[in-house]
Amino acid sequence: MGVNNGTVQTLMSDFLTQSGGVAVIDGGFATELERHGADLNDPLWSAKCLLTSTDLVRQVHLDYLEAGADIIITASYQATIQGFGAKGFSKEESEAMLKRSVDIACEARKIYYERCCNSASNFSSDGKILKNRPILIAASVGSYGAYLADGSEYSGDYGDAMDLEFLKSFHRRRVQILAESGADLIAFETVPNKLEAQAYAELLEEGIRIPAWFSFNSKDGVNVVSGDSLTECAKIADSCHKVTTKPILIYPNSGETYDADLKQWVQNTGVPDEDFVSYVNKWCEIGASLVGGCCRTTPNTIKAICRTLPSRSSYLA
Repeated sequence: MGVNNGTVQTLMSDFLTQSGGVAVIDGGFATELERHGADLNDPLWSAKCLLTSTDLVRQVHLDYLEAGADIIITASYQATIQGFGAKGFSKEESEAMLKRSVDIACEARKIYYERCCNSASNFSSDGKILKNRPILIAASVGSYGAYLADGSEYSGDYGDAMDLEFLKSFHRRRVQILAESGADLIAFETVPNKLEAQAYAELLEEGIRIPAWFSFNSKDGVNVVSGDSLTECAKIADSCHKVTTKPILIYPNSGETYDADLKQWVQNTGVPDEDFVSYVNKWCEIGASLVGGCCRTTPNTIKAICRTLPSRSSYLA
């Protein structure tokens, strides 16, 4: 995670302290939207619901908060001005939908806090967690490969002609809009190569005043999916601001394989929640202070993560 200045560094440090030293990130978003009935067979993927199903987006955010998540990620992973433009929306309409992704998450947080205040205990009768606690909203910025909707965020292969200035130009306005929309931080997700990490790092120096995290897409823990060194990519994230110590986050997918040709996950290739959760305390032992799940993980996964963290035992016993 990169942070911009001393004030922001203190904000994140205080948040982690109030979270017991480890904060929990939410889980897979599209999976849950589909479970609620959304049809995501579209180049916009989960961002399609910003057009058609805002109530579902809000409900999924609430599901994760009630599972114990401390950070909810907006439905803007595949939301781009260029992608909305291809659907016939104007620049102004596209920017409004990006902002809407943050607004919906803020609404969910407000509703959740109201439910906590109206609850006599930390649990509802059906086991939902209703603990009044600090909650942050992370504005998701998916990689250029996510916009292409061809699976290249899982390969990092953008072609030989790709360059730094193109990527900065592609992401610039989107990052500005999300940073100014009321989110607490920016989440640069599934970064597949060193070039895109550099583009994000340079964009953050263009007056972005909220924290940002970089999550890299890796299959072996040594390199990102493009083959670039994970260590070299992390150095870019670490050097883009004027601080030297940054929190580490780990939130992998369920282990399932994605078929880019069929545009679907291969069934029965992932791990069950109990196996997934068995890694969580190991991640914390090696230095992670933000943990959660990504694609194909669910609110049940997040609740299981919360239950396995010693810092949560005070209200999850």
